[in-house]
Amino acid sequence: MRIYGVTGWKNAGKTGLMERLVAEITGRGITVSTVKHAHHSTDVDQPGRDSHRHREAGAHEVMLASPNRWALMHELRGAKEPPLEELLARLSPVDLVLVEGFKRDTHPKIEAHRAETGKPMLAADTPTVRAVAADRPQPGCALPVFDLDDTGAIADFILREVGL
Repeated sequence: MRIYGVTGWKNAGKTGLMERLVAEITGRGITVSTVKHAHHSTDVDQPGRDSHRHREAGAHEVMLASPNRWALMHELRGAKEPPLEELLARLSPVDLVLVEGFKRDTHPKIEAHRAETGKPMLAADTPTVRAVAADRPQPGCALPVFDLDDTGAIADFILREVGL
């Protein structure tokens, strides 16, 4: 599987860019899966639901299955968060995996950057950032810079980068 990331500071437009890229790239007939990293305690389950009760009772993994989808929840129970490579190994094969977050991992990335965050670009200190998608021009940036809303051009760049 080919892997490409979208990184950036909080509120920089990562999730919106990911959503548009998935729609754009799958619209071209390419299969895409995503991995999203969350820095906080995230729970896709809800208290009171049977699956939540199973986890709270101590289950190591709980699989929730329905006619429309299935989900596997794995409790770490104090173990370290698995590395991205281990998480990717659990995915079914697709043409491209888009990864949101994981800014310190070694896969290639495009940085989403909004001036209003007041944060500096990660690209200056992150060698795995190959391009920037920004809401304003970035004079002096040595990397390719795309308009944050130019999803087609960003998708073209990523697909060229991964050889699709």
